[in-house]
Amino acid sequence: MLRIATLALLLLASGPGAETLADLPRPDGQIVLTVTGAIARANHDGAAEFDMDMLHAINPTLVLTTTPWTDGPQEFEGVLLQDLLNVLGVHGGTAHAQAVNDYGAEIPLDGPDLQAALIAYRQNGADLPARGKGPLWLVYPYDSTPEFQSEVIYARSIWQLDRLEVRAPDSGQ
Repeated sequence: MLRIATLALLLLASGPGAETLADLPRPDGQIVLTVTGAIARANHDGAAEFDMDMLHAINPTLVLTTTPWTDGPQEFEGVLLQDLLNVLGVHGGTAHAQAVNDYGAEIPLDGPDLQAALIAYRQNGADLPARGKGPLWLVYPYDSTPEFQSEVIYARSIWQLDRLEVRAPDSGQ
């Protein structure tokens, strides 16, 4: 409980004007997401490791949309990629998102797709199973605009997401 309260305080401190960046609390449960690269907050050797409880503590968000991989409207719950990056002190650049099977995609960390990208951990009220598309699936509100109904966005919709590598805007990598 203290770890979740600490994470909540970090979230509040991550807004505009935050002067100092404290380390993140360490995960108590199984690590489901590791973020490396150009991040300002870490909790393990320069990386930010998250368990499910830590992700649940970051402004849970719901998205209702259809997808090319499911039948009918689906309700996804998770953390907006932008909110996660705010916790880590990331502003701009790109991220290489990668799945358990090493499938990866580059995601620009600006523009409308960043504002809409959701790291989902629940679908229709149930945790995403690891043997399915979980435990984390990067989804978008595909129905909200034609921009999200493109091969580029579909390629960024990584299921079994477990890693993000953040690159600063000027890194050129």
